[in-house]
Amino acid sequence: MTVLSFDDAGVDVVYEGTEFRLEKQLIEEATGKAYPDVTDHEVLKIVEKNPSLGGEARRIKDILKSAK
Repeated sequence: MTVLSFDDAGVDVVYEGTEFRLEKQLIEEATGKAYPDVTDHEVLKIVEKNPSLGGEARRIKDILKSAK
């Protein structure tokens, strides 16, 4: 299972027991979008080759807004 934790500067990831960080700039370069407009599904696709995408994709700006 992959765990994504979002903040204003990037995403903390736990993937197959390994913890690492994806910085905002890297995510923007990988997706070609502004960080707030990237979805959690798009970030998951950066991390995993064939992710299991359940539920509706959520934009990072909406995730951050609901966390406050």
